[in-house]
Amino acid sequence: MGISLLLDTIADISSKNRKYSAKISPLETLERLPLLELSSICINLTLVLVLLFIVSARQIVVCLGRIRVDKEVSNGNPVPIRRSPDADIQKIVIGRWYKAAAFCCFYVLFLQVLVLGFDSIGLIRESTRGKSISWTLVLSPAAHSLAWFLLSFSTLHCKFSFSEKFPLLLRVWWGSSFVICLFTLYVDGNKFLKERSEHLNSHAITNFALTPALAFLSFVAARGDTGIQVYRNCDLEEPLLVEEEEAGCLKVTPYSEAGIFSLATLSWLNPVLSLGAKRPLELKDIPLLAPKDRTKTNYKGLNSNWEKLKAENPTGQPSLAWAILKTFWKEAACNAIFAGLNTLVSYVGPYLVSYFVDYLGGIETFPHEGYILAGIFFAAKLVETVTTRQWYIGVDILGMHVRSALTAMVYRKGLRLSSAAKQGHSSGEIVNYMAVDVQRVGDYSWYLHDIWMLPMQIILALAILYKNVGIATIATLIATIISIVATIPLARFQETYQDNLMSAKDERMRKTSECLRNMRILKLQAWEDRYRLKLEEMRSVEFKWLRKALYSQAFITFIFWSSPIFVSAVTFGTAILLGDELTAGAVLSALATFRILQEPLRNFPDLVSMMAQTKVSLDRITGFLQDEELQDDAITCLPRGTTDVAIEIKDGDFCWDVFSSSLTLSGIQMKVEKGMCVAVCGMVGSGKSSFLSCILGEIPKISGEVRVCGSSAYVSQSAWIQSGNIEENILFGSPMDKARYKSVIYACSLKKDLELLSHGDQTIIGDRGINLSGGQKQRVQLARALYQDADIYLLDDPFSAVDAHTGSELFKEYIMTALATKTVVYVTHQVEFLPAADLILVIKEGRVIQAGKYDELLQAGTDFDALVSAHHEAIDAMDIPNQSCEDFDDDHPLEGSILLSKKCESIGGNLESLGKEVQEVGSTSGLKPIKEKKKVKRSRKKQLVQEEERERGKISMTVYLSYMAAAYKGLLIPLIILAQTLFQLLQIASNWWMAWANPQTKGDQPKTSNMVLIVVYMALAFGSSWFIFVRAVLVATFGLAAAQKLFLQMLRNVFRAPMSFFDSTPSGRILNRVSVDQSVVDLDIPFRLGSFASTTIQLIGIVGVMTQVTWQILLLVIPMAIACLWMQKYYMASSRELVRIVSIQKSPVIHLFSESIAGAATIRGFGQEKRFIKRNLYLLDCFARPFFYSLSAIEWLCLRMELLSTFVFAFCMVILVTIPHGSIDPSMAGLAVTYGLNLNARLSRWILSFCKLENKIISIERIHQYCHIPSEAPLVIEDNQPPTLWPQEGTIELIDLKVRYKENLPVVLHGVSCKFPGGMKIGIVGRTGSGKSTLIQALFRMIVPEAGSIVIDNINISTIGLHDLRSRLSIIPQDPTLFEGTIRANLDPLGEHSDPEIWQALDKSQLGEIVRHKEQKLDSPVLENGDNWSVGQRQLVSLGRALLKQARILVLDEATASVDSATDNLIQKIIRTEFKDCTVCTIAHRIPTVIDSDLVLVLSDGRVAEFDVPARLLEDKYSMFFKLVSEYSTRSSGIPEF
Repeated sequence: MGISLLLDTIADISSKNRKYSAKISPLETLERLPLLELSSICINLTLVLVLLFIVSARQIVVCLGRIRVDKEVSNGNPVPIRRSPDADIQKIVIGRWYKAAAFCCFYVLFLQVLVLGFDSIGLIRESTRGKSISWTLVLSPAAHSLAWFLLSFSTLHCKFSFSEKFPLLLRVWWGSSFVICLFTLYVDGNKFLKERSEHLNSHAITNFALTPALAFLSFVAARGDTGIQVYRNCDLEEPLLVEEEEAGCLKVTPYSEAGIFSLATLSWLNPVLSLGAKRPLELKDIPLLAPKDRTKTNYKGLNSNWEKLKAENPTGQPSLAWAILKTFWKEAACNAIFAGLNTLVSYVGPYLVSYFVDYLGGIETFPHEGYILAGIFFAAKLVETVTTRQWYIGVDILGMHVRSALTAMVYRKGLRLSSAAKQGHSSGEIVNYMAVDVQRVGDYSWYLHDIWMLPMQIILALAILYKNVGIATIATLIATIISIVATIPLARFQETYQDNLMSAKDERMRKTSECLRNMRILKLQAWEDRYRLKLEEMRSVEFKWLRKALYSQAFITFIFWSSPIFVSAVTFGTAILLGDELTAGAVLSALATFRILQEPLRNFPDLVSMMAQTKVSLDRITGFLQDEELQDDAITCLPRGTTDVAIEIKDGDFCWDVFSSSLTLSGIQMKVEKGMCVAVCGMVGSGKSSFLSCILGEIPKISGEVRVCGSSAYVSQSAWIQSGNIEENILFGSPMDKARYKSVIYACSLKKDLELLSHGDQTIIGDRGINLSGGQKQRVQLARALYQDADIYLLDDPFSAVDAHTGSELFKEYIMTALATKTVVYVTHQVEFLPAADLILVIKEGRVIQAGKYDELLQAGTDFDALVSAHHEAIDAMDIPNQSCEDFDDDHPLEGSILLSKKCESIGGNLESLGKEVQEVGSTSGLKPIKEKKKVKRSRKKQLVQEEERERGKISMTVYLSYMAAAYKGLLIPLIILAQTLFQLLQIASNWWMAWANPQTKGDQPKTSNMVLIVVYMALAFGSSWFIFVRAVLVATFGLAAAQKLFLQMLRNVFRAPMSFFDSTPSGRILNRVSVDQSVVDLDIPFRLGSFASTTIQLIGIVGVMTQVTWQILLLVIPMAIACLWMQKYYMASSRELVRIVSIQKSPVIHLFSESIAGAATIRGFGQEKRFIKRNLYLLDCFARPFFYSLSAIEWLCLRMELLSTFVFAFCMVILVTIPHGSIDPSMAGLAVTYGLNLNARLSRWILSFCKLENKIISIERIHQYCHIPSEAPLVIEDNQPPTLWPQEGTIELIDLKVRYKENLPVVLHGVSCKFPGGMKIGIVGRTGSGKSTLIQALFRMIVPEAGSIVIDNINISTIGLHDLRSRLSIIPQDPTLFEGTIRANLDPLGEHSDPEIWQALDKSQLGEIVRHKEQKLDSPVLENGDNWSVGQRQLVSLGRALLKQARILVLDEATASVDSATDNLIQKIIRTEFKDCTVCTIAHRIPTVIDSDLVLVLSDGRVAEFDVPARLLEDKYSMFFKLVSEYSTRSSGIPEF
């Protein structure tokens, strides 16, 4: 009864509302339907037709497919059977999201059918009562019922088709239904408030009941996922996953083939973003770039234009900027169209604001003017939103192209630099060109269009202002010009500061790079604190320029936030003085124009500063690209087989320094026949390495001719090993040939080493081969050369770093057997390897003074005789029992070795026969089978070098807090926020004052006098600009303090890190943080934080103003804010990981760069430049992939945010139009519109600034990682310092010492126990890799022992500070290291000694004369890595350091490996006299070096094999020491028998 009564009541109300329809035709009724209802019917019916069309089209395609198949079957053609996608499905899980969405659809359908039934019954009842009815009433519920019927069953279809995403049409439909519902709700609510129950009808009640369901569906539409999870068959996917892991992602980005709609909405990004929302992204998830976006394409274009410009202008300096423009002008022009269109539509709003305010004031010039104006506003905003995103993504891609191409050019140049040019650029500097300068040139693409857009924007603004304020526009123009001109001097200052800042950064990077390279020597000598302080001093110079740059930037920021205020004050002041009558509409239109003009004016300082920075960077890169390259005509290369002469030098004069009067090599004459073996010998620093360089074309040729026939391979004296595994180092880009590879391993005596390494040849080598011994590095180099199968082999002292046995075996298997048919030129200090040569060259002071065979030269006497006799003296001093050699040889042949005294039967055998021999023996090789290799690839966890660590998921709040607390404990943050808030409040107040105080329309009375109007406005406006100045200065102060604190914290932590950290961390990773990440913290993050704070407060201000006028906007703002936050969260999940991947992918580029520059001579020696350039292009693409997706993802988010805010703005406009005239103050409504015009730009800027801030904060996260590296033991332990004169005796006791390099690596020393009595000479010998150098590292506590202890003079060294220990010990290391600077600084970096003491040390170390002959004496320059001193001379400088230090314990680690026998004998004599009371521990491969020791320790596989007096060990012919001595003496005395 009650229900029927309710239905009757509602029907009566409905009928009252329909009384007017009695005498009207159906067409007229349709026309008189409310606008919203009509729109809703049209939209729903259109979407129904679209859905039906799509379904029909699909059916037609399926039918056509079937007809084609039937035809093929009838023609007898086999038809491939398509596997059903359902066949792979294992299980399906229907989630709650899907169930809720389906329920909502059927709920809405039920309500619509109910309304349709209800309205139909009402109409039937009225027609039976004889009343006139209009069936158009049921049109809306009928259309909705049909639409929701199709929608509900489409949703159901998703379940049966296993869709993981809802179709796009469905999502658009749900979204539009919700928007219509909100508008209807607003209109119904308004009418209900006026008419109360009069307006209550079935449609209004239904609409109210539908709102929650439609809100949920629109949220699901934005989310896109159905909530259906499909689990496919694992065994089908597994092989694909394995391949993907090997090759990375094989898909090309959908961007390359996306349609117009996909490009406009950026929906081609959806697959990657949805994956990123489910799990953290990896590099393999990111599709490859399209071919046109790849580095190779862009590099080729830019390089060819650059070469053309160089050819056109050979004498002058070509313009790199012009070359870039010529290459990328099409992209820039296409982008300019979007930029221009965007600028034009952005001025539509300000132009129309005055008309809109007039309309609200009751002046209507044509029908429906309000709706038409709102429509134009909405359309202009829509176009502006879409074009902005296309413009921004265009400049991002353009910047990426320029960066990639320039980096490739800088890399190629680095490989081709001449030696003289290289002296002008350290590797750290070249890394800076790539990491900082190229980045800056690429970033300029953002400012490219500002140059022509700024005048265009000013002209458009002036045109609008002329319409509003008339002749006062001239004052605007003058004020604008003053604003722009005011910054020119500031920009000049900025350029100077930037220039100096970059120079200071270069210096710091150069020194940092050097310290990281030589960290081992710094720690061994206890110098790391001194060098850290040097770096801190360099940073303080850089910081001085940084402070000036940031404060000048703050001042520029103040000027340009103030310039729109200044321009508007001048304009309004002039208009008032000229007596122009301003109206609220004109003022608001002018204010909107100023606000748009504010952007280009505010960007102008950035533009000027960016132009200054880019010019500096372009000049630096141009200077580098223009530098001298290696001479193309230095050598004449002839193809293989054209002549029998392999190498010929005629009248060759060469000099490293072209401008020097003295030549490095002079009068070189040489002719080497094909297949000859040439030995080069001479004293330290005589020019042997330079001689090889002249054959390679490395050293500038002054005169003469060098001809080389065939390909060459080069082995440098200081081993250059690439990061990667051993196999990759040996193959060096060549394809794997198993037989050849095995024979190479055999010839280079690497078999046993590979068996000892836990991962065999798959062992990852640390930075610069850190986890290999000196001998192993040298043999890997030799293997690399041999595997290349070149015609000519140039070997620079390859046997100095290996022990006697390995050296003799290498000589026999490598030079005499494997290279028997090749042309070989080898430099050596080992006299015993000379007799086997076909030709011996003796070099002295850069001239070949003798040439001939061994016997001929001996008879001639002179210098060669002196070299050989020095060697024989050393051998005679060994005094070995004579008979033992043969006896030992007969009874106990050496395990797996053949003595060189036995004649080699077939020296002529080449690599192939050697390979067969190895296979026949069927050796238990250390090379793993292929299956094992795959396992090895997967078990990288035990390797020394690991993948670069990266955080995953959300950035920890502690990172933000640590940064904020880094400066003044965070006290400046609230002050910055307060200053910005006051600025915003005063800005709004000044605009409100102008809108309120001026008359509404012409003729109205103003509310105040002109004087009060302008004074109050200026006070408010300039007051706000003062707060901006305060904010800018506070942000700069905060940024400076935080950056400096973080830098010092990171630097101190890195310098205090244990050596294991440097062994396992490629220097590229550390340099990346110290250069790129530190630059971001210095220059970017403080302004990003300031920008985020200001944009947040501005956004709150805009919403506040709009809400004040039309509170109804909150209906949309709140759901919009929720949607924004959800989208931002969805986007950040992918964005964070993309930025982290970008940071990690940057390191390999920098690492390859610094590695290639260090090994440029080797790369060129093998002719491998092309392969390395290709590798660089590949790594640049690996970096560009996530970079491109990271940039696009920002635009994806901004587009959606701006579209939401555009709809909010449109909603606000519609509300203002529908409100009856007079119910709202038109000037306030105009103010709301003025601010609303800025809403989408502010919202996207807010999101953008937040995302960019979070992305930049990743740099702090990465620095944060290095601020928490576990430190070494304390440098000094105050409570436990050793006595001042400790150690007095120098007794060293090793007690059960066990050592491993890292937890997950095998043990290297197995329980070593022995005692070195004080003041004795201890020789430490053993095969390569037996643990000799490891023992020394444990003595210096470079490695923390796993068990056992070392006691020196009754003090356990683990109980005292590291500096106390290392400063009391002295070492001459295996790899001699010189630092860039002077000879004085290298001998005495701590400045503890006087000049006479330094000269005395130089004289004793045989360098006195050499240094005296140099112009600057002790201040003679030392280049990076000591490149202008020979390796032997560097070794002697190390001896000089030890002589100055005068410690009681001296360690010599292969200290004389790189010097000739005569110099070695001399050094030994010096050590005997100068260190006679000291404990001297000598590791040596040359037996004479240790034969006169008091005790000899023989190590084997990390264990003590023997420890006794040399004479006693030599008496036992089965002792291991005896074997080593016998090998050496046999090798040395059995020379003629090769």
